[in-house]
Amino acid sequence: MRGFQRGLVLLTAALAVSSATAGVSSADELGRSQAVIRYTEYGIPHIAAKDFDGLGYGYGFAAAEDNICELANTYLTVSARRSAYFGAGGRGDPAMSEAENNLDSDLHFQRINDSGVIERLLARPAPHGPRAEVRELAAGYVAGYNAYLKQTGVQRITDPVCRGADWVRPITELDFYRHFYAVSSVGGQGLLASDLVRTQPPSTKDVPAAGPESAPKIADGLRETMKTGELGSNGIAVGGDGTKSGGGLLLGNPHYPWQGGRRFWQSQLTIPGRFDVAGGSLLGLPLPQIGHNADVAWTHTVSTAITFGLFEVPLAPGDPTTYLVDGKPEKMTAQEVKVEVREPNGERRQVARTFHGTRYGQVLGSAFGVPTPWTTKSAHALRDGNAGNLRGLNAWFELAGSRSTTDVADALARTQGVPWVNTIATDRAGNALYSDIQVVPHVTDERAADCGTPLGRALFPGTGLSILDGSRSSCDWGSDPGSLEPGLFAPSRLPLQQRRDYELNANDSAWLSNARAPIAPLPRIVGSTGTQRSDRTREALIATEEGLAGKGFTPSSMKDMLYRGRSRTAALAAADTAKMCAAFPGGQAPSTSGPVPVGNACATLASWDHTFRLDSRGALFFERFVDRIGGLRGIWQVPFDPNRPVTTPNTLATGNPDVRKAFGDTLAEFRANGIPVDGRLGDHQTVTRAGKRIPIHGGPGDLGVLNVITALWDPARGNHEVVHGSSYVQVVGFDGKACPDVSTILTYSQSTDVTSPHFADQTRLYSRGGWVRGRFCAADIARSPELKVVRLR
Repeated sequence: MRGFQRGLVLLTAALAVSSATAGVSSADELGRSQAVIRYTEYGIPHIAAKDFDGLGYGYGFAAAEDNICELANTYLTVSARRSAYFGAGGRGDPAMSEAENNLDSDLHFQRINDSGVIERLLARPAPHGPRAEVRELAAGYVAGYNAYLKQTGVQRITDPVCRGADWVRPITELDFYRHFYAVSSVGGQGLLASDLVRTQPPSTKDVPAAGPESAPKIADGLRETMKTGELGSNGIAVGGDGTKSGGGLLLGNPHYPWQGGRRFWQSQLTIPGRFDVAGGSLLGLPLPQIGHNADVAWTHTVSTAITFGLFEVPLAPGDPTTYLVDGKPEKMTAQEVKVEVREPNGERRQVARTFHGTRYGQVLGSAFGVPTPWTTKSAHALRDGNAGNLRGLNAWFELAGSRSTTDVADALARTQGVPWVNTIATDRAGNALYSDIQVVPHVTDERAADCGTPLGRALFPGTGLSILDGSRSSCDWGSDPGSLEPGLFAPSRLPLQQRRDYELNANDSAWLSNARAPIAPLPRIVGSTGTQRSDRTREALIATEEGLAGKGFTPSSMKDMLYRGRSRTAALAAADTAKMCAAFPGGQAPSTSGPVPVGNACATLASWDHTFRLDSRGALFFERFVDRIGGLRGIWQVPFDPNRPVTTPNTLATGNPDVRKAFGDTLAEFRANGIPVDGRLGDHQTVTRAGKRIPIHGGPGDLGVLNVITALWDPARGNHEVVHGSSYVQVVGFDGKACPDVSTILTYSQSTDVTSPHFADQTRLYSRGGWVRGRFCAADIARSPELKVVRLR
């Protein structure tokens, strides 16, 4: 059916074509086509056009064919219409914000839409607004999406999720930019969407404000909220001194949800002789966010930089909507927002909410579960560094055209639009780059100390989240002459390092991007220095140093390093755990419910190779044990030493009674549910696709596994259902040949449509430990055994 539909579009489809036509190596070969799409193995489209409008058209058409329901759901969300179709309850779209339900989501996005901020940004010329080529891509994308929808018809959509649904509609360019704005701000106002929506003026009885003693709780809330945002990644760039070929080699390994709209979609975009880039883009954004061209490869990892901050403002006596700055009163803005809600009986009603704002941003009644209340005496306001950012589209356009890591650094600095991520890159010449040039509020350590509220001064050193005194205009965010936007650090003030051995990041700060050349000092808002690294960062550093100590990395050894699935936590603690197990008196482990026979647990852990592969025995049990002790204090005998950050802490505190009891409780859980301690990981860690369970290798990032897989544990079924982890993975090497050596895997596959042949094909390939051969050059594309060519006119 899907292949038949492709032939119905205003196009000519050819399943067998000449190599020249398949490669589209010149503009003449495009003929009168708006775009030519060459599909290779696993449904990967290589889109060629004469101009950016045509390129966007091809991307929009192909992306809609694979993922029309997911895309339509995104546009429903950012147009603030979820409640009108689905009711006020349910879960708001987690890909676009952390709103807890549809009503909160709609009120959040309607406030943004009514404010006109996106239209104002679009009215600005580049670099503040989209550059001309980006505007052409966007216009073409919208036209291509709408062309697919018109040609198919809502009633004939193959995906049962939205076939015939009244919420599937054509889109506008404003929908496109609203989507990007949501992505850009998801790490700031998007994190606090429900808190912002639910903030109301104070009653006559004040709610006690959080004091400095609340700093640990709010810090935990911040970490948990960032965690539920489901953002993480590994990026490893090896330079020419560390590769066998002498050219650069890159691993890009973002960890993203396996369901929903925050997913990657793989493609190649080509204008012959002018533009040629391939990689994974967040679905609906026609530029690779993680990708490569013929000379450069790059990836991103979520940064530790906090891209937002709070301000506490004193209120005028007797008027809770007037606040004081430098002793002078300023009236809060009041913005009434209305959204439509569908009731269970089908009737519709309007819900109105009034948002109040200050010169700093929207008034916020709580943050991460801790009261920052709007009292009769003061209020707190949220300022989001990405509230004025559409520049990221320009950033990814310029990254696509880079020819060296120096070009990458220049593009990041020139656009200053990357919203909440680091950049790791390498190039043909063998350079490796780490950069945290992105949107970062200009809050120096000195400003946080001088202007922080009591809670802010207690919170900032541990988290980087600032709460500043809004009563003094001098306490607003600072600025640098080199910054594109007031209130942000200039690129020259942010971490950047290029070397010939390696640079990497696994969601820790810039400090140990290279263990041989620490980056310090850092502004605290950017990240910490001299602090404990995650076990995943430690594994990345150790594994990379091991690769350099050998004969040099190759693309093959880099792929093996990822799929090996070694756990740094297990390397540090599994042997100690096995010895603890063997030493329990009478072979009985203590547990909450009483002694539990250890059985074969000790031998299983002693023989386990510390990996999370399908045939690993003991991995699941160890994971559940570590999950129990993860929140405990004093689990290591050797504490963290900043002079030995890669090897400390270490040595499990097996004498800790809580550690011993956690082991017994894990045993009891396995026994009660009939789960074998020595069961194969692949028999218990799976993902369900079309009713079939597919075994999945990989393990938790918290256990120092690079090939991150996050699963929901159901002990009654003895199963881990995968929900998150490695997503679009690329290994790109430059070895002197014209065409880079590329291998990729999109773990959850290209399409969300259960009827598509590409709904789970790469998922099964990933399960088998396989990779997709990258086909970047025209001749490679032409040689694909599954080549299909579609011409859009």
